[in-house]
Amino acid sequence: MDKKLYITTAIPYVNSTPHIGNAMDYLLADIWARYQQQQGYEVRFQAGADEHGNKIAAKAAENGLSPQEYTDQQVVGFRKLIEAVGAGVTDFVRTTDPRHVAAVQYIWKKLQPYIYKGSYEGWYCVGCEAFYTDKEVQENAGVCPDHQKPFERVKEENYYLKTSAFTDKIRDAIESGEMTIVPDNRRTEFLELIKDGLQDVSISRPRRSLSWGVPVPDDPDQVIYVWIDALANYITVLGYPDIDGWQLYWPADVQVVGKDIVRFHAGYWPAMLLGLGLKLPKKLLVHGHVMVGGAKMSKSVGNVVDPLEVIDNYGVDAFRYYFSRHVPTLDDGDFTWERFEMTYNNELGNDLGNLMQRVAAMIVKYQAGVIGQSEQAEHDMSLYHDAMDNFEFNKAMDEVWSMVRSLNQYIDNVKPWQIAKGLGSDPEAEPHLSDVLAHCAGALLQIGDLLVPFMPHTAASIHAMFEDGVVHPPAGMMYPKIYQHTADPRNASNQ
Repeated sequence: MDKKLYITTAIPYVNSTPHIGNAMDYLLADIWARYQQQQGYEVRFQAGADEHGNKIAAKAAENGLSPQEYTDQQVVGFRKLIEAVGAGVTDFVRTTDPRHVAAVQYIWKKLQPYIYKGSYEGWYCVGCEAFYTDKEVQENAGVCPDHQKPFERVKEENYYLKTSAFTDKIRDAIESGEMTIVPDNRRTEFLELIKDGLQDVSISRPRRSLSWGVPVPDDPDQVIYVWIDALANYITVLGYPDIDGWQLYWPADVQVVGKDIVRFHAGYWPAMLLGLGLKLPKKLLVHGHVMVGGAKMSKSVGNVVDPLEVIDNYGVDAFRYYFSRHVPTLDDGDFTWERFEMTYNNELGNDLGNLMQRVAAMIVKYQAGVIGQSEQAEHDMSLYHDAMDNFEFNKAMDEVWSMVRSLNQYIDNVKPWQIAKGLGSDPEAEPHLSDVLAHCAGALLQIGDLLVPFMPHTAASIHAMFEDGVVHPPAGMMYPKIYQHTADPRNASNQ
């Protein structure tokens, strides 16, 4: 069995600060990577930064910096977010890396049989740095749905990639399952989008229209279009074309993308790969958007949620818990500070934190911290594993929380403190109590195993407390305070 796997995340455009969508990419990919590592796989996990294009050049000029100086500053925030989320990224790429730039120019030359020069007149969104068809513009009443700005009519001479030539192969790959799009409704949407064929796509812009980017080989008046440059990162970061070993990881097992960039990853990217003679990614995992109280996040509205604010005030495992369980993996989700606070206190503090404390306390009180032996049958977690395999991470977490609540209910029903009243007088009390508490410790250890992909620090705390036969509360206190409550960061009166 091949034990090497590869997962990618969409590289964010670094013209602004990291947002919750970036954090979701890193989180979902990390959950999958940790789960596969538990199964014995070696996982390469890519992330990076998309650093070319007009928006970068404009932002740099606003700040009195060169584009390179600006991106050098901006990329720090994205690396910080990756670290804060706890994502175990193994490969980080910047599109300004000299090796990436050289590889992109190599890719251009290799795609030459499918490239031609032509005049373009059509619709363009500066925010997306993307061209749109008349049909797409009509469907959105002439306004980009993501940026709420009218599409611009542009006319210029560009190079084109014959993506239309690959329509049938891409459709066949999706329909046969060679390249799966998850969830199925995203697959259906994309197949509908290309039912009349993929349109050839512009892959360069005149230097007068795009100054900051990778030069087109042998044509100094043209610059490689930012999307072509960016999509190539998934293979250049592995070492394509000239560093041995990249072939061990391509095709990617999973590529994590937001729903707004499916057409680039299901259409243009496969066309590039087919033109290069490379295999298509095995799976595109498409996640939705995080809303705030049912509304789309917007700087102008002032409802943007900073993932670092959540993590800094509540801890990374609390962040990972909420956004893996209460935001559906395959659909849009919702966040409010009130709901997060309730989840934090009730589910993490009461359900799990209190469970760990009460089990540890009883074993210390009644058995001097020594955990007895128990021949317990493991809980059937087939539904958990099915959910993980289907990329329904929220459903997998529901299964874990069912175990947490069942164990709390078991303790309430069995009442170990009542059994303990018979110690010294009832010869059956000691073995009975030992068996009950060993069952509780064993169930917590299983819960800890299942939480490894989602809440690695919590999982480590559970294992440190219970796994060697003796309860080990954290130094200096009897019970773990993993979910120590902090003041609401949004309200100074709470401080």
